Amino acid sequence: QVQLVESGGGLVQAGESLRLSCAASGRIFAINIMAWYRQAPGKQRELVAGITNVGHTNYPSSMKGRFTISRDNDKNALYLQMNSLKPEDTAVYYCNLQQRVDDHDVNYWGQGTQVTVSS
Repeated sequence: QVQLVESGGGLVQAGESLRLSCAASGRIFAINIMAWYRQAPGKQRELVAGITNVGHTNYPSSMKGRFTISRDNDKNALYLQMNSLKPEDTAVYYCNLQQRVDDHDVNYWGQGTQVTVSS
C-alpha cells in the first residue's frame, strides 16, 4: 500500500504563488509516475502536471507556463510550484502515484489540499 499526504494549500490573492508538497510512503517501486490533479466545485478532476521517476514532465497545454512539477526521489516527495495564481485555479489539489503492481497499473491518491485564490 502507498500513502500520499499533501500539504501547502491555503488562501492567497490573485497573482501570488504557492508551493504544494506531497509526501509518499509505503510500498513504492522505483519505476512510477507521480502527478498533480485538481478538482474545482462542479467540475471533473483534471491533470495539472505529471513527472516520471527519471524526471520527464508532462503538462496539459492549459497548464503550461505557471505551474512547475518536481520530485525528490530520495525523499519520496512531489512538489508543485504555482505562480501567478488566478481565481480559476481554486480547487482541491490531489497528489497521485501510479505504478505497476502484478501486471496492473495501480493509482494511489492523497486526501487533497484546498487552494483558494481570491480576486
